[in-house]
Amino acid sequence: MFRMVKWVARKGLADASAPETPTDAGRKARRTGVRGETYAYWYLRKSGYVMIARNFSSRGMKGEIDLVGYDGATLAFVEVKTRTSTRGDVGSPEDAVTQDKQRHLSKMARQFLREYRAGQTPFRFDILAVEAPPGQSPVVRLHKGAFPAL
Repeated sequence: MFRMVKWVARKGLADASAPETPTDAGRKARRTGVRGETYAYWYLRKSGYVMIARNFSSRGMKGEIDLVGYDGATLAFVEVKTRTSTRGDVGSPEDAVTQDKQRHLSKMARQFLREYRAGQTPFRFDILAVEAPPGQSPVVRLHKGAFPAL
């Protein structure tokens, strides 16, 4: 399956058309994010992860955890960041996972562990960066244990 996803993404993950309004730009960014998460999902499956949740959110809490899966006996909470821009001022996808974002992901992960009664399960936080300039195949960097629980 990943071969098919990789083949479809061979020319990038972003729409080729330029956004006309700020609303169009927001939709385009969301579509690119969804495509990046889908690519990441299949990449992780190919890498041996057993995925158990996608876009986990909890009532009363803002935000979500992009992907949750087991890498062996360890539960991995994966934050996916996708970039299609080649501009240097945007920064790498990994730079977007700030300390505030890490704190929020830690809080969401604790909620996940409570809801699914998995408090004794070893876990870690991974960042999967997808860089997909228009017209090129995506480049993926997986950072296992990217940050500690805060």
